[in-house]
Amino acid sequence: MTTDARIATDAIGDFREAFAAVRREVGKVVIGHERVLDLILTAFFAGGHVLIEGVPGLGKTLIVRSLAQALGLSFNRVQFTVDLMPADITGTRIINEHADGRREYVFVPGPLFAHVVLADEINRATPKTQSALLEAMAEHQVTLAGTTHALAPPFFVLATLNPIEMEGTYQLPEAELDRFLFKVRLASPSQEELERILATTTAAEMPTPEPVFDPEIAPARVESLQRLVRQVLVAPHIERYVAGMIRLTAGADDDATGELDPEVARHVTYGASPRGGQALLLGAKVAALLGERPHVTYEDVDQFATAALGHRLVMSFAAGAAGVNAERVVEHVLHAARRFRT
Repeated sequence: MTTDARIATDAIGDFREAFAAVRREVGKVVIGHERVLDLILTAFFAGGHVLIEGVPGLGKTLIVRSLAQALGLSFNRVQFTVDLMPADITGTRIINEHADGRREYVFVPGPLFAHVVLADEINRATPKTQSALLEAMAEHQVTLAGTTHALAPPFFVLATLNPIEMEGTYQLPEAELDRFLFKVRLASPSQEELERILATTTAAEMPTPEPVFDPEIAPARVESLQRLVRQVLVAPHIERYVAGMIRLTAGADDDATGELDPEVARHVTYGASPRGGQALLLGAKVAALLGERPHVTYEDVDQFATAALGHRLVMSFAAGAAGVNAERVVEHVLHAARRFRT
């Protein structure tokens, strides 16, 4: 084994230990939701954002706060409401008067200036405020009065959606949805999980996650782990497989004949963008490291198909009438894409 190989092996082991440690600390507080926690952590180490859908009371805020505590990173929560203005999240300028009488504008950072930000009920904010959040998510910066202010890395947004309360909400535009690496859904707890939740949350003391990383070096430590994810190898046949899958979501079935996949063409108006393919590969790279491999496999890609592609599909009216959802289309695409495997 070469020196480089030993370093790679050590780095992979370090990543797996860090991932498991954070997962363990969050698991002290959050009961159930194992798959959701894995997806959120995968997105975090891949450098992406997550959209969480779930009814009130399932622990969305608890998950995000516990994650920030376990990572040793700063955390802010923003309750999105219809009267929330862009300056309420990005920050504002105030006049600062000096002792000598001089006055100057001083920028006061808003709640977006944190490492982990919870955008609670994001669809309640107006499109103008959502646009301000979109800039932060896409560019890791905010702009106020023509001046750009950078957000310190790592920057991770988890936004929540309440699927049962649509009054007073705004539909999220496709451009904003596309900026979320994954979309996950919180299911109701099982009988056993509910019993554990009741016992834990009504006890004299609540468990608290311990920081896995020293808060003083946590940002740099996380950035190094995120860089490692980018270094995982993706072979050309895996890239071909992912590209074929993305084209299938748009209905493209055969380049030679121009025929469309009838299932997708009937139920999908617009397919996933290239960012969907990026999300698949980034998630697969994290899975490869957790599997102690420096390279991605087909199975690594497949396990993130629904989380990475479902929210990127614009479904047709025919799909709604037939009761066909995005998850069903993604399953069909996964099956059809097997022909791209070599």
